[in-house]
Amino acid sequence: MAILKIVEYPAAVLEQQCEPVTVFDKRLIRLLNNMYDTMLEADGVGLAAPQIGMAKQIAIVETDEQSGKIELINPEIISSEGEQVGPEGCLSFPGLFGEVSRANRIKVKAQNRKGKWYELEAKGFLARAILHEIDHLNGVLFTSKVIRYYEDQELEG
Repeated sequence: MAILKIVEYPAAVLEQQCEPVTVFDKRLIRLLNNMYDTMLEADGVGLAAPQIGMAKQIAIVETDEQSGKIELINPEIISSEGEQVGPEGCLSFPGLFGEVSRANRIKVKAQNRKGKWYELEAKGFLARAILHEIDHLNGVLFTSKVIRYYEDQELEG
């Protein structure tokens, strides 16, 4: 597979509303596979299409082996509840980390690589990662939600 170039802020595509995916073909499958490999290579837990320069509603998340790889195409948040506050970073903002408040439990509806709709419930860190990536698809950057930024020594401790 190919490792794709990750777009960094202030690239305009990062703040665009993404277009829905309407064609589910071999090109989409290849793109999903390349996005996954790119995310792993960059040591990330999520990657959205705008981060590789494409304004399409496509994101991948993998926080651990238990949840596995989650492909989110045209995702919609059905419900959210609770609150969690924790550290976030972003592959499009290398070296920048901040504390962000997000819902603790979510239910999401999305399509898989074949276009079939499914629903997914997530909580904790997985919910945080999914919400971060869905924000990307709506042109929302985590920096707009940061409560406070971390200094380097805070992250090392």
